[in-house]
Parts: sequence; structure tokens; C-alpha cells
Amino acid sequence: MIKAEFSASLLHFSNTEYMIHHNPFLSLSLSVGDITQKGYEKKRGKLLAPYIPQIQGVDPSLQIEHRIQTSSQVAPPGSKQNKPRAANSRDECFRSDLHTEAVQAALAKYKERKMPMPSKRRSVLVQSSVEACTPPDTSSASEDEGSLRRQGRIASSSPYQAHPSVEHWFNRVIQGSSTSSSASSTSSHPGGRPHHATNTTSASAATVLADLMAHTQLGHAPPDVTGLSERSVHAERPQVASVRGLPRGYTHTSVMETADGVPVNSRVSSKIQQLLNTLKRPKRPPLREFFVDDFEELLDVQHPDPNQPKPEGGEMRPLNGEPLGVVTNWPPSLLASLQRWGTTQPKSPCLTALDNASKPIYTLTYGKLWTRSQKLAYTLLNKLSTRNEPLLRPGDRVALVFPNNDPVMFMVAFYGCLLAELVPVPIEVPLTRKDAGSQQVGFLLGGCGVTLALTTDACQKGLPKAQTGEVVTFKGWPRLLWFVTDGKHVVKPPKDWHPPIRDASNEIAYIEYKTSKEGSTMGITVSHSAMLAHCHVLTQACGYTEGEIITNVLDFKRDAGLWHGVLTSVMNRMHVISIPYSLMKVNPLSWIQKVHTYKARVAVVKSRDMHWSLLAQRDQRDISLSSLRMLIVADGANPWSISSCDAFLNVFQARGLRPEVICPCASSSEAMTVAIRRPPEMGVPPPGKAVLSMSVLSYGVIRVDTDEKLSVLTVQDVGQVMPGALVCVIRVEGTPYLCRTDEVGEICVSSSSTGISYYGLPGMTKNVFETIPVTSSGAPISDRPFTRTSLLGFIGPDNLVFVVGKMDGLMVVSGRRHNADDVVATALAVEPMKFVYRGRIAVFSVSVLHDERIVVVAEQRPDASEEDSFQWMSRVLQAIDSIHQAGVYCLALVPANTLPRAPLGGIHSSETKQRFLEGALLPCNVLMCPHTCVTNLPKPRQKQPELGPASMIVGNLVAGKRIAQACGRDVSQLEDNDQDVLQWRAQATPDHPLFLLLNAKGTVANTASCVQLHKRAERVAIALMERGRLNAGDHVALVYPPGIDLIATFYGCLYAGCVPVTVRPPHPQNLATTLPTVKMIVEVTSISECSTCCLP
Repeated sequence: MIKAEFSASLLHFSNTEYMIHHNPFLSLSLSVGDITQKGYEKKRGKLLAPYIPQIQGVDPSLQIEHRIQTSSQVAPPGSKQNKPRAANSRDECFRSDLHTEAVQAALAKYKERKMPMPSKRRSVLVQSSVEACTPPDTSSASEDEGSLRRQGRIASSSPYQAHPSVEHWFNRVIQGSSTSSSASSTSSHPGGRPHHATNTTSASAATVLADLMAHTQLGHAPPDVTGLSERSVHAERPQVASVRGLPRGYTHTSVMETADGVPVNSRVSSKIQQLLNTLKRPKRPPLREFFVDDFEELLDVQHPDPNQPKPEGGEMRPLNGEPLGVVTNWPPSLLASLQRWGTTQPKSPCLTALDNASKPIYTLTYGKLWTRSQKLAYTLLNKLSTRNEPLLRPGDRVALVFPNNDPVMFMVAFYGCLLAELVPVPIEVPLTRKDAGSQQVGFLLGGCGVTLALTTDACQKGLPKAQTGEVVTFKGWPRLLWFVTDGKHVVKPPKDWHPPIRDASNEIAYIEYKTSKEGSTMGITVSHSAMLAHCHVLTQACGYTEGEIITNVLDFKRDAGLWHGVLTSVMNRMHVISIPYSLMKVNPLSWIQKVHTYKARVAVVKSRDMHWSLLAQRDQRDISLSSLRMLIVADGANPWSISSCDAFLNVFQARGLRPEVICPCASSSEAMTVAIRRPPEMGVPPPGKAVLSMSVLSYGVIRVDTDEKLSVLTVQDVGQVMPGALVCVIRVEGTPYLCRTDEVGEICVSSSSTGISYYGLPGMTKNVFETIPVTSSGAPISDRPFTRTSLLGFIGPDNLVFVVGKMDGLMVVSGRRHNADDVVATALAVEPMKFVYRGRIAVFSVSVLHDERIVVVAEQRPDASEEDSFQWMSRVLQAIDSIHQAGVYCLALVPANTLPRAPLGGIHSSETKQRFLEGALLPCNVLMCPHTCVTNLPKPRQKQPELGPASMIVGNLVAGKRIAQACGRDVSQLEDNDQDVLQWRAQATPDHPLFLLLNAKGTVANTASCVQLHKRAERVAIALMERGRLNAGDHVALVYPPGIDLIATFYGCLYAGCVPVTVRPPHPQNLATTLPTVKMIVEVTSISECSTCCLP
């Protein structure tokens, strides 16, 4: 009953609404637009006030209309309402009150009728079909009415709380129509033509029931006034013959009555009202609908070659290294080894340093190493303090800044830090404030919390100094305290002091830095247990014995030079002959001479050192290498190191060098030593070589080729896996699946002798040090985590490891992989001695149009002409294209000695790339070839037929909608004033420097700490109150130049309660024009006092 009456009232009200919107007089006001939307709504509310019953507490002008589009029979034939509206017209137009009288006359015949209040929201059946949303068990209207009567007798709350079937249906309808009202508004036709609907009794009952339920949401919820003109019903209401109007008594009351006269409270839960408000809220369009970045879509898609080679082998199996032997007399830690040899073999030589004349300058014994390390450890822990507190505590990080020609002091400092339970961080010596990569090293030190740097007296004197004589703060570096570790600066510990010698644990022993492909410097942490295990592994793999002599040409601060020449040598009481880099530049044969002089058994070199020796070997004939049992090539993972090894063997085989002595190895900073070729006496298989097709290798597939072709890569094995390690090869990108046997991937190692993390970088640590390789089915191959080595390679026959490149040098161009070292070798093969200065060349890739492009930069010889240089560059392009099937985006030649250099003489590739991108390389010859390598140029843009983002924004502006705005969060008002903060800082941190004033020369002219600024401000405040006799709130002009005096007087005014007014002082040389400005400011601001300084 109530449904029928309510529907009739709504239909009656829809006729009134129809007369308002479709009256011929009102149609004339659609084009005037001389009032705002808000004004139109108020005027419409006044006109409808006599016809709409009011709800207590709700403004009739704010009641939401319930528009119902009726069929075409309502309007007379031939009227303007039957004509289709224009496509660009809107239902919600700005209408004026020009024809208010005509509107009132048109509605006069409906004046005596009472209409129910319009619905606060549209029907929940807006976007769902009528048939699909019919409530269950509602076959007849009598059943519905009976349910309402029973509901009214039971409770006075919402009339649907005891009807589970209707409640279930209502929830289902809400879920089905949870889309935004903005989407539904676009589905209605602009001309107001009705949609097709099924004229069934059940559909009409469902529609009326939904509207009735909408009217019951009138409890404690606030009135809905958010969508006055945006609600429209999309389904036409069918005309039902049995519809009746509501009783006349239903006027301004908020309590509804059923057909039996039983009052029913219309209040419902506020949560339901909140849900409905959320559902009707217009959905915000995502940003991509307004601003579409179609640049990638315009790029030409590079389709993969259907004939490209694919791996065909089976899935590889993880490779286990030989078991790690157990020796009973091995010490429990590396420091225990140092204590053992320092006390039992004090006179045994440990390290011999050479000068630039190849003469030994100092031999460090194990006894001296032990005692000097103890002195340094005691000094660091007990003699360095600030305010009676120790500067360093166990676990703190300390920077080791030692030159490459002083291994003795570095070794003492390294073990001194370990004895003091400090974490040494070896870095390179910064020579200038603009060293390549120096800023990134500073970021590493700051991230590690380093506050102290150890160095030598000679190195400290060579560092850049400030005017005060202190070492300058390098760009990006934290503020460091420099401590010289020479003998006169350390003290002898008392007899009852002994350093703690603990067993190897998982605590950090030292941090080794690494520079990534992008140029960032990261610190790799190595624990005490990993350091000890790595020494055990190297001892077993290399067959080290006590007392052996080893010649070390590498950098002793990191990588293999540190592992063999500083750590493992102390474990086995070996004697190390350290060859400095400065000596190698003067005499490349010095390491061979020392092998011959000391009868060294092992030498640790790089292929570069072997190449330099070949160039100078003609001057030396009385040398012999027959004493060598291992010639460890540290960069054996470099694919073209095999050429240096073969050439070195061909020349020095006549001088006692045996072929099986050459032992290349593969290592990385994260996993340390990965594989090494064993010495011949250990019964290992013979070395192997692989001739691979470079074209197929660029697709990550292994195919053996012949030596006759130019586009082949000959690689040598790097030996077997380290003892106790588990090695596998995984795919480079995506999920770490195991590679196939004929597929190139990244080598991963699971061992107790690897690094543990990147310091302070947990995300990268998890990706690199905690990798879990999986099989093709997704099952993990082991419960132990693996460490990525950044080495690209495969496992060959006899379980030999082959490395074909590194991740840092990987360039993916058009879906194919190229190694930067291979391109360097190709470029150097084109007459390198004639054009490239000292072989200095860098190859990297830059991103152009979402793909990597190859860039080659080389130093040009000073005597090379421009024509010859371009001929050489043309031949290099042809060689790279024929061998690698890749185009070069840019080939640049720079003057000699202009490329950024690494600490040991190499080219700093990441810094070179950064300068190239910044345009700071300043090349003398450039050859750009974008047409040969950039093949995915954008396609021409096509005019889009639909509305663009600009049109949508303009349309919103015309429609009066407010454009989205952003505002920051509210900042809470601080209780402390500025002067209170300064007073607190003066007590809490009195010596903290606040301001530093520099003069025109860049030197420090004046400083101000917290307590100094506070005291000066107090003096200014006393002067203002006693001499100036100022009161709180008076204005004071501060005529000071920028500096500390201005800041002190500013705070002095705040202390005195005065208002400071900063005024630029008049120029002494132009007082006529600058002094009136000061006078005007004083007059305008009503200044009571003027504080100034004497003009010079």
C-alpha cells in the first residue's frame, strides 16, 4: 500500500519537475546564463516550496531532486520537448530568473496538491537491469504489504531489519551497483530520451521498493546536499495502474505511517548512510585519462628475430667444490695466527716494501707486526678522546687512507684496528678535491659513520690543506679527524694490557668498497668467520705452506691483493714482496726481477702487468722464472686476458716458465674468490679453452665455432670451484631460474667464505647476498642462500668454470648482450699504438629511446692529425659492426691525459660516462652514427578523434568545476620561540658551530658557536634596554651587511622583545642614492632605534 501511494506521489512530483525543465518559457533562459548555479538552485527551491513537503531541519533549496524521465506521451505532440537536444547541450545549465512569473503561472494548477519530499539519492537500481535486481520472494504486492505490516507491529526501527531476504537482495544490489555516479551519468542520453525497460509488475515493485528504502535514510545522518543537479534515473518508470498517492496527513513529519496507520520510524543506521554517500560519490578519473604518455606506443617495436638461437641443453645441476679439509693446528681466528707467529716466530719476515728504484726500504717481521699493531690498538682505544670520553668504541668504523707505495703502514693499521675490535674501511688517497669517484667514496664513509681516518705522516702532508693548515673536507665527505699512525704518535701499552683474541664470529671484520656500473660506491661487509674461512679456502686451493715467498703486484687494500698479500699470508707465515704501482710504471719488469731474486714460489699479477712486461723484456736476459709454481692471474675472468697469458708464455717459456704454472682465477667483491685453476701437482685436469661464436653468444647461448672466423671469442677456464662451495648459474633477468647447460648466466656461490651484506643497504643485500635459485618447476635447489658474483659464464667440461663477461660491463642493445671489454679489445685491435694514447679507452652504454646505445671514448695521441683520426674511427666502426654486429652510437676522441683515471691508472668508466652525459668531456673529434643503431624511431603522431586532455580541462573550467588542488599537511605550532631555542642550544651544545663567515678569498673570517651567539645576543639586548630605553614591541633597524653581526643583533632584538627590521646599509661610495632608501625605510616602519656598524 505504502509503495503504491509513494510511487504515485513521486510520479506527481515528476510532473512538476517536468514542467519546470520543459516549460517553453524556461527554455528561453537556458541560453542567458546570467546567474550562478547556486543562485539557480535557490530560485528553484523557492518556486517548488509550495509543492514539496518540508523535512524539519533541512532547507528545501538543498533537498536533492529526484528526476524521473517520463515517456513521450507527457508532452504534447509537436512541442519543443520532443525535438532532440544538441550534442553539446547539458541538462544542468545556468538558468536566470528572467521568467519567474511565467514559471509560477505554469505551475499554478498544481498549487493545491501536496507532494512528498524528493528522494535523497537516486534508486539503487540505476546501473543494473530491472529484471536482474528483482528481490527474491516478492511475487505479489500483498506479500510485500503484509511484510511491512508485520514489521511495523514488531519494532519501530527500520521496516526492513527483520526481512532477511530483502536485506540480502539489497546488499547484492549495492554490490552490483558500486560503480561511480560519474560513469552512470555518461550513459544517459544528452537529449533526455528514455531508455528501454521491461514493463513487468516485479520490476516496478522492485523499483518502488528501492525508492522507498531510499526515503528511510533520514535518521541522524546529515542531509545530503552534494549532488543537487547530478542525479538522474536511467530506467524509465513504467506506469502502474494500481499506484495510489500517500495520505494528505503526510506533510512535515519525519515518521511514516503504513496503510494501517501504524507509525514507523524512518531512522536507519548511520553506517548505511555513509555507505550510500560513498557509492554516490563521483569516481575520480585516474591521471592517465587526462595525460596519456603515448611515447612508448609511438616507438617502433623491435620484434625478436624468429631465427635467433635458443638454448637446447638440459637444466644444469649445482656444482659442489671439493671438501674443505680440516687441519688440527689451524688457529681459531686470523688474529690468533698473528699472535702465534708474532710470539713464536718474531724474526720471520712478513712483508718487504720496495721504493721506486726497486730497492727494499723496509722488511716487516711478524714480531714487529704484532707489537706495532698492539701499540696502535691501545692508542686508538685509550688515547683518543673528547671531553674525557673515548672517541672510538668497539665496532666503530675507521677509514684507512694509505698510499699504494706503503704496504707496511697499511698492514700495521689494518691489524691494529682488528685488535682494537674496530672495523677498518680501506679507501684510496684523495689527491685533489675533484678526484674521479671521490664524492661517492665520501658517501660511503658517511653511510658507515666514519669519523676517524688513519694515515701516514707523508700522506697527511700531501693532502690538500685549508688556510688553517687542516686537511680540507672533500666534496661529499663527512668531517673526519685525521690520525697519523707513525711511531711517534702511538704509545706503548702497559704490560698488563692485552688485546682480546676471540674466536672468529659473525661480527664485521672489515668493509671493502666496490664501485658499481652506475658509479655508486658500496661497502661490502666481511665477517671474521668469512675472513678466516676464505684464508682456509685459499690455502687449500693454492697449496700454500709456511715460509713461502709470494710476489704481489696488486693493490694490497682490496680484492686479491688484500686476500693473498695481507690476510692469507699471515695465516701461513708467508713472506710477501710488495711491488708498488709507481714502480711498475717506471720498471714493468720489476716483479719478474724480484721473482728471480727472491726465488718466489707464487706471484699474483694481472694480465696488464704481463702485457707491460712483454714490452720491456728485451732489456733483460739474465732472469729465470723456474722457481714459480703458481702465476695467479687475478683478472683471469676477463675474456681477453688469454691473449696476454699466451703471449707471456711464448716469450718467457724459454726462461723457465712452465705452461701449467699460469693459473687464472675468477673473483668478485661480493663472493671473493669464486674459482681458481689449481697448480699442476694437485692432480687437476688440463686447462681448457673454448672458441665461441660471438654472434650466438650475444643471445646468451653457447655455440662452439672455429678459429678461422673473426667473430669468435676465445676464452680460457678459470679452474675449479673453491673448496666447500656450491656453485650454480642462473638467468640474468627475472626469477633466478637455473640456466641450461648451453646457456650463459650469472654465476652464484653459496659458501661460508663470501661477503655478508652491503653496509646500510638491506634491499640490495637481499637481492645479491640472499638469492634463492630455483628449478624450472619453481622448487629451490637448496635451503642455503646464494651470493650473486656479477660474473657471466657457464660450467664447461670437467666441471671447469668459464667466464665470458661481467654484469658491470654488460650492454643490452636491441635485445642482444655485448660485453664492454670485448668492444674495447676490438677497438684496440685497430692500430692502437698509432692513434690511442697508451691504450686508454672506455666503452659504455647510454639510454636513447628506451634502449641502450654503445659509446666509445678514447684518448688521442698528441701527434695524430684530424684526418688520420677520422680514418681510424671509421675503421673501428666497421670492425665493431662486422665482429659484434652492433652499431656505435658515438665515438669520441679526447686529448691525452683528460679522461678520469682510477687510483691504479685505469680509466674510470662510470665517471667518463657521467661526464659524457653532462657534456663535460670536451672531445676533439666526434663521430656520431645514430642512423646505424637507433632503429626504433617514433612513428608519426596521428590526430586523435576523441577529446584530448586539454579539451577536458577547458570543459571543466567552463562548467564551473573547481580544478584539483593540493595542500600540505598542517604544521603544528611550536611552543618554543627562536630565542628559547638558541638559549637551549647554548646550554645543550655550546661548542656546536652554527655559522661560518668566509671572506672574498674563500678563507674563514669569523665563526659563531651556540654559546658565542647567545652571549653576543644578550649583550645586544642589554644595550637596547639600558641605553636605548626601548620597550617591548618597538622597531629596531639593523643596518648591517650580511654576516654574523647581523645575526647576533637579530637575536638580541628578540631577547629584548623588539621587532628587528633588517636594512641593507648604504654604499659608502654612493651615499647620495643609497642613503635616502635607508631613511625611507626608517620612516615607514616607525623605527625607534637604529643599530648599525661603522662604514669602512
